Amino acid sequence: MALNTDKIRADFPILNSGKPPVYFDNACMTLRPQQVIDKICEYYVEYPGCAGRSLHSMARMVTENYNGARENVQHFFNAGDSSEIIFTRNTTEAINVVSRGMNFKKDDVVLTTDREHNSNLVPWLVRSERDGIKHKVVESNVDNTFDMARFEDMMTRDVKLVSMVHTSNLDGYTIPAEKIIKIAHDYGALVMLDGAQSAPHKKIDIKKLDVDFFACSGHKMLGPSGIGMLYGKKELLSDLNPHNVGGDTVIDTTYSGYKLSGLPERFEAGLQDYAGAIGFSAAVDYVRGIGIDNISRHELNLNKLMTLGIKDISGLDIIGPGDASLRGGILSFSVEGISPHDIVMLLDQSSSIMMRSGAHCVHSWFNAHKLPNGSARASVYIYNTKDEVKVFIEALGKVVDFFRKN
Repeated sequence: MALNTDKIRADFPILNSGKPPVYFDNACMTLRPQQVIDKICEYYVEYPGCAGRSLHSMARMVTENYNGARENVQHFFNAGDSSEIIFTRNTTEAINVVSRGMNFKKDDVVLTTDREHNSNLVPWLVRSERDGIKHKVVESNVDNTFDMARFEDMMTRDVKLVSMVHTSNLDGYTIPAEKIIKIAHDYGALVMLDGAQSAPHKKIDIKKLDVDFFACSGHKMLGPSGIGMLYGKKELLSDLNPHNVGGDTVIDTTYSGYKLSGLPERFEAGLQDYAGAIGFSAAVDYVRGIGIDNISRHELNLNKLMTLGIKDISGLDIIGPGDASLRGGILSFSVEGISPHDIVMLLDQSSSIMMRSGAHCVHSWFNAHKLPNGSARASVYIYNTKDEVKVFIEALGKVVDFFRKN
């Protein structure tokens, strides 16, 4: 079913004021619909109190809505129990909850891909430096697809965790997660997926995946910034060491000891972002209403148009698989002899096309491939249109011609 983009765009205030931008920076952060903004405001206007502490009616409303948000997120991802959903500030914090909490021994191995966001690279480098674990990288095929044979060769009983980006923010490619998880489990290893770029765009069925940990952010799927979530199997979360403790993480203390709270509270220290969680839940409702499969098809159709439209630009090189169907809603590219920063700035100034340039927090991949300036990246979502793609194709051609002549 084709998306009714006119109806969808009407829900986004910034797309209905003056001359709206062509917003192609969705892999960084999506826009927010009025429905999400209203739910955030609802908290601050109608029940701006604390959850789980006081007994008055306002506190009960906060608690009810906060717990309801957790249950809604649980059902959206088909997790087994709401206590397996930990609210965090973002995907980065969620990954750090696992990286800091796991009881690794010296020489235990953590496997990642070769194009991890810094959020799923630096935590393992730190633990390698601090605790002597071994961080090993599974290099991709030449076209940036996942090298399953290499992965299988690298799997041993020393691998304790496979922590990989599910959908890459570098090029939009999605790894074969189900096969990876099955192989890792056969070796007794746990698996964590960085779902920051997959959760907004693809159906995530945690039970079907049988993944051990899954992390994502609200701001990449129409929700507010500063809220994300970590899913973990209940028995595994119970074995993690909380790294951020204090109020609400304990049920009792003495001057010489403490008793930790159960799940999920032991990982949610201090006063929480109640408005953020409630807004995240509203975003989940919005995505559910559109249909995640409809979203995937819409993005793919736009990416196919973009890919076809720019293929003849001299010196342009698409990062990742040439087939747009393997890149979801992301088109990342470089143009020989032209800085991606210059391209993106001129597109913004000349045509109000808003994109990202640089290393996209995947510095390690760009350094390994000797691309110090990174790439220009266009990323689409539910409110983007074929007309916007046409504007982008025409504007990009003119920008490249301008730099070639000057």
